[in-house]
Amino acid sequence: MNREEAFALVCEYTQSESLRRHMLSVEFAMRAYAGKFGEDQEKWGIVGLLHDFDYERWPDPPDHPMKGAEILSELGYPADVIYAIKSHADYLADCPRVSRMDKALYACDELAGFITACAVVRPERIVGMKAKSVRKKMKQKSFAAAVNRDDITRGAEDLGVDLNEHIQFVIDAMEARADELELNALHTG
Repeated sequence: MNREEAFALVCEYTQSESLRRHMLSVEFAMRAYAGKFGEDQEKWGIVGLLHDFDYERWPDPPDHPMKGAEILSELGYPADVIYAIKSHADYLADCPRVSRMDKALYACDELAGFITACAVVRPERIVGMKAKSVRKKMKQKSFAAAVNRDDITRGAEDLGVDLNEHIQFVIDAMEARADELELNALHTG
């Protein structure tokens, strides 16, 4: 299991650049949390990177993430990696989030998507973004309406982190890789 092979799998199954960037965002957030918690950054990063690799082909529950889990199992990925990916789907009752890695993936998934939505409407994009502005956007039901705000809140609670600190932590992890995520400030002129 290595990052290069995981990214090749993402590219094989996912054509959408925005979905690939979402998976990268979650990877970067997961790597940052693994560092903070003294966990395996490579493993946590791969979990974040692969969590939605099957979504474009099989978007409907329970196919996503179960089809991906089958593929990962056939490729010899560790059981805890596969379980964490399955556990990010609320509708899989037999896969409750148990480990810190499971909980971190759930906590980072919706939030990374929401942060991206917030960033793309700012001239400076993710650069200098603060949790306060994300919280303000969370109150606007029409903004990024598909993002479940309860999942963001519940994710932070389950991970045992303050919501504002969690939001800023994920912003910072994504901002550090803004070039790769195409979230750097827009240049005019």
